[in-house]
Amino acid sequence: MGFIEPNFGSDAMIARISALSICVALVLTSLPVTAQDGRSRSILVLDQSQSTGVFFLQIFSGLRARIDADTSAHTTIFSESLDLSRFDGDAYHESLRRHFSEKYRDKDIGVIVTMGSGALELVLRWRDELWPGIPIVFGMVDEVDHARLKLPNDVTGSILRTRLADSIGVARAVVPDLETVVFVGDHWDRQNIFSSWGLEVPKATAGLNVIDLVGATMAEVRKRVGALPARSAIIYSAMYSDGEGIYLSPAKAFELVAEKANRPIIVAAEPLVALGSIGGPVIVPRLIGADAAKRALRILHGEPASSIPVAISHAAKPIFNWLQMERWGVSESNLPSGSEIRFREPSMWAKYRWQTLSVAAVLLIQAGLISILLHERHRRANAERKSRNSLTELAHAHRQATAGELSSTIAHELNQPLGAILTNTETAELILNSPSPNLSEVKEILADIRRDDIRASEVIHRLRSLLRRVPFEDKVIDLNDTVRKVFEFLSVQASARNIALYFEPSGKPLQVKGDQVQLQQVIMNLIVNSMDAMAAMPNGRAVIGRTEVNGGSSAVVSILDSGPGIPDDQLNEVFDPFFTTKKQGMGIGLSISRTIVQAHKGRIWAENQSEGGAVFRLSLPLALS
Repeated sequence: MGFIEPNFGSDAMIARISALSICVALVLTSLPVTAQDGRSRSILVLDQSQSTGVFFLQIFSGLRARIDADTSAHTTIFSESLDLSRFDGDAYHESLRRHFSEKYRDKDIGVIVTMGSGALELVLRWRDELWPGIPIVFGMVDEVDHARLKLPNDVTGSILRTRLADSIGVARAVVPDLETVVFVGDHWDRQNIFSSWGLEVPKATAGLNVIDLVGATMAEVRKRVGALPARSAIIYSAMYSDGEGIYLSPAKAFELVAEKANRPIIVAAEPLVALGSIGGPVIVPRLIGADAAKRALRILHGEPASSIPVAISHAAKPIFNWLQMERWGVSESNLPSGSEIRFREPSMWAKYRWQTLSVAAVLLIQAGLISILLHERHRRANAERKSRNSLTELAHAHRQATAGELSSTIAHELNQPLGAILTNTETAELILNSPSPNLSEVKEILADIRRDDIRASEVIHRLRSLLRRVPFEDKVIDLNDTVRKVFEFLSVQASARNIALYFEPSGKPLQVKGDQVQLQQVIMNLIVNSMDAMAAMPNGRAVIGRTEVNGGSSAVVSILDSGPGIPDDQLNEVFDPFFTTKKQGMGIGLSISRTIVQAHKGRIWAENQSEGGAVFRLSLPLALS
């Protein structure tokens, strides 16, 4: 049988070939989508600052909240701090590259998120070797650095636009007839997002006197800002050290400046608004994190990074501190349109309207009830005395239970100095038994024993303060000192749980009247509850305590955590007796705390933060001077 050559020229055969070609094209076209759908559900976050800084914690909180809101699938988040403000140079960069090469060698990363131009630049340099083909989402990059880096098309993100002229405009609104602006911060070339401000200075300050303290030491800055002329305003960018070899957190550096400043301070970062500045066009870090998370999720859901355009960030907003506005006599009408004002005290009528009406009604009725009220007053005094005695007993029992929960931590803290004392004692015996003992060395050993003994005594003193049973003491105490001692007491337990504790006290003493031991018990309950709430979190665990004045009549203590928050339907139940979400909890800690606060004529409540995590607040009346 001979071979029959097919007739490719026929119309039927051409139609079949065309149909086959179309099917193959459709299959090939669908392959990239399938590959995108299979992208690893993991994000690597690289921040160029310190991971313990409040600014980055809020960025990460905003990012995590947006990721957690996506219920379509679980997303793993890896986080790294490059700390480029304190460490830099080729050798350090090379050590980071080797570290990440080994650490993430077996990790399947879906998207890389960078915060800061320094972090973005290093990732672009390393990507072909460490993370080939992985798309990048960036944040905290200004327009100058974006233009300089010439990013490939699989890199997307938001450009942060901060203009010195905007801060100068706020300075003119805050200080009528402004004559002098004072620049405070690290050298412009060391700034992450404010480096371009140095180029804007001549044009933005036209017609104004300029006092340039950029790059000056902290000692020089504190001296100069305390003696500024009238009609001056301070423009604060960022400081990371004292200029003499000691590195500082951005919040601590700002507090040192604000402590001495005799003129209003305009800032550009939201966390500084509450620390003594009047505010300004500030960067809101949680919005930066949320934007980066939104772009990363779009990529994880299958959208190519090249189709997500780079855009100008909307994370900068005009936010102001009402307390500082009152201090400097600034009217709200002078502020930029759309400004947000925080820490504003409601008017007396709005705050006490129903109380005022109630008092008026009581005054009308009490004329005929004076004799009865006097009798009731006597009975009430007896009831309050019995109630306080019962509260003291109940609080003491709960403190004993709390001490039992902390016993392992306390034992560990005691074992260290006691072990050192034993070792030093044995060494001293050996030296004294030698033919020619070295007495100077024995003196040094005795000094070490004395130091360790004092350290152990301090642990026991703190424990005795917690466990002692004393009557209710109604005396004036410093709320800052009271809260600080609790944070110090729980520092070892927090470290053992890999939880960061931060205390941000008010800039001035807060005098309240009450029982220090019972108020410390309330703060301890709130901190321990926050640490328990974050037990299942792999990283980013932090508890922040703050004290501040609420107007001029009360002080507020806030305990914030980065945990999962409280379900909305349980916010009004968490203080009820025997309500608990813990497997082994009794549900009386928060109930006792509420009773103690109410006995101090205060109030306590719980809220959820918009960026994630819960916050407990208690308000106490300030003691009359």
